[in-house]
Amino acid sequence: MRAIFPIVFLFSTKLLLGQSGFPATWAGDWKGTLEIFNATGKLQELPMELHIYPLDTFPTAHSFQIIYGEDKITGLRAYELVTLDTARGLYLMDEKNSIKMEAYYLNGKLVQWFEVEGSMLYTTTELVGDELHWEIVSGSSTPVSTTGNQTVDGEEIPPVRTFPVAVMQRARLKRG
Repeated sequence: MRAIFPIVFLFSTKLLLGQSGFPATWAGDWKGTLEIFNATGKLQELPMELHIYPLDTFPTAHSFQIIYGEDKITGLRAYELVTLDTARGLYLMDEKNSIKMEAYYLNGKLVQWFEVEGSMLYTTTELVGDELHWEIVSGSSTPVSTTGNQTVDGEEIPPVRTFPVAVMQRARLKRG
């Protein structure tokens, strides 16, 4: 029984903290260029950094600091990524300003989908080789069309709403 306890404790601690994989494998400073696009093409590009580090004060959390642009003070978004349930891939992005949003780690990709002030945002971050690929797609939460919602050949077709996509932001970040 004595030999089993340390093994079970070590295994459960690794699961709780996620140290065997995400987000520990993403730790470090990441740098690159953020590109912003709309239907007409590239609107803007600017430097972007993402700093991810485990927090000593909160063992199930990592700092998740995004820096947009050259000004590292004005451009800083200092978030925390909190592990809630690794078995379900459930995390929490705490913006440290009363906004706390669920995030999901699915098949190697961190995903968030949320609405703010009438805009839908879908964001993904994925480790691909030696790069972190970061992307946000956004548009209005007001549907541009609704189709279906009728019976076709005896089958009840549900209503399907489509939403406009207005902007895509993407960055490929390298450790640096």
